Amino acid sequence: MSLLELFSPAIVTTLRSGYGLGNFRSDVFGGLTAAVIALPLALAFGVASGAGPIAGLYGAIATGFFASLFGGTPAQISGPTGPMTVVMGAVVATHANSLPEAFTIVMLGGALQILFGALRIGKYINYTPVSVVSGFMNGIGVIIIIIQILPFLGLPASSDGVINTLKELGTLRFEMVNIRAFSLAAAALALIVFWPKTIARYLPSPLGVLIIGTLVSALFIHDLPSIGAVPSAIPDMVIPAISFDKLSLLLQPAFILALLGSIDSLLTSLVADSITKSRHDSDKELVGQGIGNLVAGLFGAIPGAGATMRTVVNVRAGGRTAISGMLHAVLLLGMALGLGSIVAFVPKAVLAAILIKVGWDIIDWGYLKRLRRAPTEKVVVMLVTFGLTVFVDLITAVAVGIIMASFVNSRWLADEQLKGLKQSANAEELDVLSPDEKALLRSTGGRVLITLLQGSFSYASARELAHRDTQGIAPHDVVIYDFSSAAYIDPSAALAIDQMIDVSRKRDRRVVITGLRNHALRTLSGMGVLDLIPSSQIFEDRKDAIDWAVQYCRENPS
Repeated sequence: MSLLELFSPAIVTTLRSGYGLGNFRSDVFGGLTAAVIALPLALAFGVASGAGPIAGLYGAIATGFFASLFGGTPAQISGPTGPMTVVMGAVVATHANSLPEAFTIVMLGGALQILFGALRIGKYINYTPVSVVSGFMNGIGVIIIIIQILPFLGLPASSDGVINTLKELGTLRFEMVNIRAFSLAAAALALIVFWPKTIARYLPSPLGVLIIGTLVSALFIHDLPSIGAVPSAIPDMVIPAISFDKLSLLLQPAFILALLGSIDSLLTSLVADSITKSRHDSDKELVGQGIGNLVAGLFGAIPGAGATMRTVVNVRAGGRTAISGMLHAVLLLGMALGLGSIVAFVPKAVLAAILIKVGWDIIDWGYLKRLRRAPTEKVVVMLVTFGLTVFVDLITAVAVGIIMASFVNSRWLADEQLKGLKQSANAEELDVLSPDEKALLRSTGGRVLITLLQGSFSYASARELAHRDTQGIAPHDVVIYDFSSAAYIDPSAALAIDQMIDVSRKRDRRVVITGLRNHALRTLSGMGVLDLIPSSQIFEDRKDAIDWAVQYCRENPS
């Protein structure tokens, strides 16, 4: 195995799939287009995070290059995103006196993402309920908009997040507003919204507005709050600042970054799949994103994730392989090394306008438009997740949202699973029985209860499963549990079945088991449910089980 195969199998696969000059030309154009869009967003996200524009730019370079090199979504473009910037802003504010600690958190977050990928849990992140995803995406969009209002008005941004920003806005007076900065920001926002589509093919609106706003500020509106001096040299490496007494404090925000970055990236991967008609590797993607964020932290840059808008632009421009993402990062590096003196003049009001539009686009308007038709419980989950995202923190929002969604889903699962439970001593009510089996059951005069368990049974239906069965056991002498059509039984459902058997034994009923195989057999055996049932009362075939019950009734007349 070559070094290239070891470190980037995606590149090897690309080169071996007939990759030629035409493919390379498309990837170059896709990477160039993505880089042009990424530049103003990276600067804006860097400023918004509190780490500075250069941290945003090198965050786009590090995650963009390494996530493409090692990742599992060939056409994906990675870099700073709104959700990651919101979390990083809180990290920088909390560790303002020790930025090495802040970037150590970024490194730990990257290491956790690598661990997620190594443990192959990427596919499970894709199962995050839509109501939860919508809730925190809406929350993040609102957060970005709120924290950019002060810079939009020409005032210093609050360093204490949403609540403090709202407090400052509550005490704001008109004469405090920088009218020149506000006018430029308003014009920039309007220009982004109404940017002609014909021009957007060659010059994306964020970059166009950034250039125009900077020129207007430099030539006509002087002394506006601007980014300021930006070093052109490659940043010095950050030495991780980890001590055991602070490790728990560093791991919590690192976990937030890792979880959010993973969800953000894999959602973008799904978008890329839908456009390119391909299929990404979730676990490999998490490893790539983790390596990118680990490198970003080492160079004092903010973390990133798969960026939906930049990925779509890359694909639409022709980018199809990891080479386009790597080229996008290389082009950004070239810009970073030569644009320091120019970027210094970019007005913060223009960046605020760009970010407000980003925040607006992050909001899940498609879900919001369907609120009236969506199930009430799903809407409640979304609103709770949204509120916690804005006013508490993202990890609490996602955790509570997933728990609530699981409760809501469990109720639906219980209803569906219990449809697979059928109990009757009347042969005519059990369609699955053969004519011979029905005749045998009729001969017992209703003393044998057959319980059919069809489909899947889990924790969701376990409580009601036990309740329904124990009520139906009392009038009968023999209870047959037929698992012939049981596809899946989890430990909770197995314990419910154990409770049924226990009730039968206490009432001196005979329990007969039939049809156990594969997963159901392993679960019930593993949980010890079958331990007290004689092997003579466990049958593979249902007819044999009914024969035994009939014989028992004949030998023990009531």
